[in-house]
Amino acid sequence: MACYAALLHQPPASPSPCTSGRAGSCRVRPPPLLQRRAPPLSARAWISPRCSYAAAGGSAGAGAGEQPAAALRRVLETPGAHQAPACYDALSARLVERAGFRACFTSGFSISAARLGLPDVGLISYGEMIDQGRLITEAVSIPVIGDADNGYGNCMNVKRTVKGFINAGFAGIILEDQVSPKACGHTQGRKVVSREEAIMHIKAAVDARKESGSDIVIVARTDSRQALSLDEALWRARAFADAGADVLFIDALASREEMMAFCAVSPGVPKMANMLEGGGKTPILSPLELEEIGYKIIAYPLSLIGVSMRAMEDALVAIKGGRIPPPSSLPSFEEIKDTLGFNRYYEEEKRYVASPAQSSFGSGNYDYTTEASSSGDTKSRTEKSQEPIIDILPQLYDPGSAGGRGPSSGMWSRTLRLKITGRDGVQKIDARIPAGFLEGMTKVIPGLAGTNIMERLRNAPMDSDNPQNGQILLDFEDGMGDRIQVFIA
Repeated sequence: MACYAALLHQPPASPSPCTSGRAGSCRVRPPPLLQRRAPPLSARAWISPRCSYAAAGGSAGAGAGEQPAAALRRVLETPGAHQAPACYDALSARLVERAGFRACFTSGFSISAARLGLPDVGLISYGEMIDQGRLITEAVSIPVIGDADNGYGNCMNVKRTVKGFINAGFAGIILEDQVSPKACGHTQGRKVVSREEAIMHIKAAVDARKESGSDIVIVARTDSRQALSLDEALWRARAFADAGADVLFIDALASREEMMAFCAVSPGVPKMANMLEGGGKTPILSPLELEEIGYKIIAYPLSLIGVSMRAMEDALVAIKGGRIPPPSSLPSFEEIKDTLGFNRYYEEEKRYVASPAQSSFGSGNYDYTTEASSSGDTKSRTEKSQEPIIDILPQLYDPGSAGGRGPSSGMWSRTLRLKITGRDGVQKIDARIPAGFLEGMTKVIPGLAGTNIMERLRNAPMDSDNPQNGQILLDFEDGMGDRIQVFIA
């Protein structure tokens, strides 16, 4: 047996040991991943649309300006067998990246379950997979290998599928040889296309890659182990490598011995293992065991969707019983916001905060823009114009209408200063307004929604006959975490 990992520690010309026992099966070619050169930048420029505030930070993802396929090839060229959990949406992909994995897969089984609520029996379409995949690749910086089922048709469909996955930002694409409608390889009734058609699909994928100027990693999968036989699966894997596949994958191998036989085929080409959790046909082995057998990358297709289903069921049972999920199973609100990138968003948002607009309107006793009648007022007027305070017209509030408000009527006719500071320290509002206008403000300022600010004002301690300018009447935090302060102007 010759392991791809062993080649990384030897000179290219050195033969690799073989334990297959078959003459002529030990001839080693340099790994195609190491041979292949990325296309010139002029051939295709790939621009990542990822949001910077959504990046998890600290991940071993694509570097600045690096194409997704180049990042994946870099991972495959490093020693060891690399674990790559399967995601099904942008959030699960981000959690994979935050956990420190260097790559991830998309699972057609899981996407069909999460997006459609349906089994993986060929019901989900090319367009739905592309749409979901684009959201996933935009959410992370690590390379993503996409599940493209059987290419959604003949060779021309395969070419379109490969180009679509490239444009969606995938680093790799898995293509299988099942007939339509396809289904999960560990379920009953698997059928595969002919040898010739399966090989032509891989050749069409290679041609599509060349035509697009990309270097997407092509993972060739065969389901013929369960549909036909182990010997047929080994033959197809070898033929896929000769057709130009970068990674080989036989699904639903039934024993360690079958896995070893697979890794002895085309020893220069990396092998993919599929650790189907919860009762698949393939033995569940540790990453170290899989590396020793000869695997290079390991998929875990159902872990995330499976635990999500169980967690949601448990939460619903708790809610139906009049409780909420226990803290051990429910992240805090702060943890949820951190995972989704709220804090990074707030930090980035600060870079684009504009100074509050200066707006002045004059009318009656509230005209703050009246020209000074003496030179002594010039300095005062200049200082006032530099204050980041907005003066709002009292025409919207008639002081005379406050007469029926009882003992606090003097308060309603006064001018107040409203100051709102965001939870991130950014000042949102600093304005002078008539006290009675506060009631209308609660309807137009989101941070004041649901706040009975007039009731708070009635209860605020104040000597209505001798109010002091600058006195704080209210100082509290609203439901959004903004600090709201009201002063006597």
